[in-house]
Amino acid sequence: MFEKITESPSNYRHLEQMPVRELLENMNREDQLVPQAVARAIPQIEPLVEVIVEKMKAGGRLFYIGAGTSGRLGILDASECPPTFGVPEDWVIGLIAGGETAIRRPVEHAEDNTEQAWKDLGGHFIDTQDVVIGIAASGTTPYVVAGLATCRANGIVTGCITCNPGSPVCEQADYPVEIAVGPEFVTGSTRMKSGTAQKLALNMISTSVMIRLGRVVDNRMVDMQLSNHKLVERGAKMLVQALDLTYEDAVRLLTEHGSVRKAMTFYMSNS
Repeated sequence: MFEKITESPSNYRHLEQMPVRELLENMNREDQLVPQAVARAIPQIEPLVEVIVEKMKAGGRLFYIGAGTSGRLGILDASECPPTFGVPEDWVIGLIAGGETAIRRPVEHAEDNTEQAWKDLGGHFIDTQDVVIGIAASGTTPYVVAGLATCRANGIVTGCITCNPGSPVCEQADYPVEIAVGPEFVTGSTRMKSGTAQKLALNMISTSVMIRLGRVVDNRMVDMQLSNHKLVERGAKMLVQALDLTYEDAVRLLTEHGSVRKAMTFYMSNS
């Protein structure tokens, strides 16, 4: 019988009576369990990354769907891909139950709508080239479960990230990722350990995908958007180290070509 581990009682009692130091130490003690749980899920994450890379090399996209904290984490990961890896904004797309409003505040019953996820995906003309990952700590969110089920019925590859093994969302995922972090410090508050686990998994998935798609050279973000002085400085230092330029020449080259990759390609082809 399916049991929601994420809803199990906390291992700690009478939190309101704990001094601040004890609260912090206990939360930190629980947080240390998260990377261990993520490590155990790597054998599940690996094939999901591989199929995403395969689909995206063929022109597909990656979608995240979720509600509440899970939806916000998907949107966060998707929104960070263009500035970090210089990819188009429609390569990785995050969708949340309740739409844009739900990013900042709850939308009543949005996650209970079993038809909206497919409608949201349809707004982006989803097709069989794409991959959809449902993010649901509980593994039972109707918006996510039904969305993945409809995707599968239409021949679209699905994955999920959940913290409840054997949950309904896993049944609708071709590539389920189950990260069992155990009961939350505050009973049922999945923004804590579960949210941290989902964030770590999303970091691993999107970063691995982008590396395999060639958006990182050596260990450097050569396609990052140069949207502020800090990033221009970082890019210039990359060119100094890679091409043995002065810092001033590196800044000039970077300014002329707009990215580390383009600057390096121009310099090496003309030297």
